[in-house]
Amino acid sequence: MSPSPTPTAARRASARALGAGAAALLLFGVSGCGPLIGGGQDDGASRPDTSVPSIADVEPAADPRAFDGVLDINLPDPRIDPIQADPVPQLPATVTDAQGTSVRVTDVSRILALDVYGTLAHTVFELGLGDNVVGRDVSSTFPEIADRPLVTHNGHELSAESILDLDPSVVISDTSLGPFDVLLQLRDAGVPVVITDSHRGMDNLASLTQEVADALGVSEAGRALGERIEEQVAAKEAEIGGVAPADVTGKLRTIFLYIRGQSGVYYMFGEDSGADALIDAAGGYDVAEEIGWNGMKPVNDEGLIAAQPDVVVMMSEGLDSVGGVDGLLEKFPALGNTPAGEHERIIAMDDGQVLSFGPRTSDVINALAVALYAPDALG
Repeated sequence: MSPSPTPTAARRASARALGAGAAALLLFGVSGCGPLIGGGQDDGASRPDTSVPSIADVEPAADPRAFDGVLDINLPDPRIDPIQADPVPQLPATVTDAQGTSVRVTDVSRILALDVYGTLAHTVFELGLGDNVVGRDVSSTFPEIADRPLVTHNGHELSAESILDLDPSVVISDTSLGPFDVLLQLRDAGVPVVITDSHRGMDNLASLTQEVADALGVSEAGRALGERIEEQVAAKEAEIGGVAPADVTGKLRTIFLYIRGQSGVYYMFGEDSGADALIDAAGGYDVAEEIGWNGMKPVNDEGLIAAQPDVVVMMSEGLDSVGGVDGLLEKFPALGNTPAGEHERIIAMDDGQVLSFGPRTSDVINALAVALYAPDALG
């Protein structure tokens, strides 16, 4: 159970002063992986968990390009396995955060760790400090945190008053949630706020973990957890390498679409978006470099035709937002002139999982690899 809140009246008043004008949710953020994921699902209950075997235990398809249809993946809740059972934080901890701000943390008894994918909260639990977490964002839904009160509204909008009602002793976040003025308001109210790297990728699995650990005074646990995550990913990549074709011509040509139909947001993620690293790690061939698609840009017919994808990877709610595969093909007729469109070959994954990286990275790339090269194993 979470510690009972001990609200501070002055902080609540300060939160109310923030006003409605600063509470507008940004649909497109500034994090390393780009946009804020949308929707207001709290626990993914509308989608059953997907049983995903290890890529090492499946029989690869004779011709993975011949598979037809959509695979919608919702991984089961992660198994929390703290790197230390009872870490003893070394406090005070003074860190320089990702924005160059020096932050002094003297108390980690009431932690809030908030980001758009739930990566930071999961990391805190894996560091062994889960009992100190007093609230959660909408993307953090694993059983160990599910009883904590939400501090995000309307999906991923930070609520200053909800946060301050919990009287946190430290807040760890990034720039993926908005409005950012809420985090500045917390600092003005005297709460230590540590901003971590918003980039999510294969290249900062350990360093992001270390940022969280250093801020909480458990640096040694952070080093151990970072090493464990990297070892798990390396082992899984080796297994994937034993199944995925070694030659680039045999790999499935893959693109990542970020879509929010209700908001008119239609993007294809390219190089340095985070999606490219995910596709590569899962054994796919990310076509972004080949077609010169850098970062995150509005998708267009020319890009789709140039890419000629065998597979489209997207977020589940994004696919829902355009009415499923039929709506996607209606919106982008050019996609129908690609192998992916002809076979309706779509891999959709839960919004809070697919680009989360962090402690779940090995699970995510395993699931995508199975979906790419052994799709029949997913039923």
